[in-house]
Amino acid sequence: MKRVALVCLAAFGLFAVGCKDNVKSTRTFRLPEGNAVNGQAAFVSLQCIRCHSVAGVDLPPPTAPALKTLALGGKVARMRTYGDLLTSIIHPEFALSDARSPEQQAKLLTSPMRSFNRVMTVQQLIDLVAFLQPSYSQLEPLYVMQENGIP
Repeated sequence: MKRVALVCLAAFGLFAVGCKDNVKSTRTFRLPEGNAVNGQAAFVSLQCIRCHSVAGVDLPPPTAPALKTLALGGKVARMRTYGDLLTSIIHPEFALSDARSPEQQAKLLTSPMRSFNRVMTVQQLIDLVAFLQPSYSQLEPLYVMQENGIP
């Protein structure tokens, strides 16, 4: 029950804190610093390893049968912000629907990722983001690579 209350409190904070003109703004919302070591432990204990690998991180094999694996981290064209990662964990359908046409959105029922909002603590969420965010690195723009003689 305590976990549910903490997750609800965090979700409320995401929506309730904001500026006067836009009450849904999260501009001033801040979570405390997370612990990457604890985040990796949460990644394993919540069985994220069943569907995800993380670039540059050796993780134990999943204890349950692995599903389709989606790699997290690595070189990306657009860096994943703290907010991107939080949203992807607590509302995975958001990123899916944002990238699809209205017709595709109508067909999209749910993300294959199960909801962790009732089983994960707010601290686990914060720690997961602290673990995942450093695994991403920015790709160099093409013109910088070409200036350095890289085709």
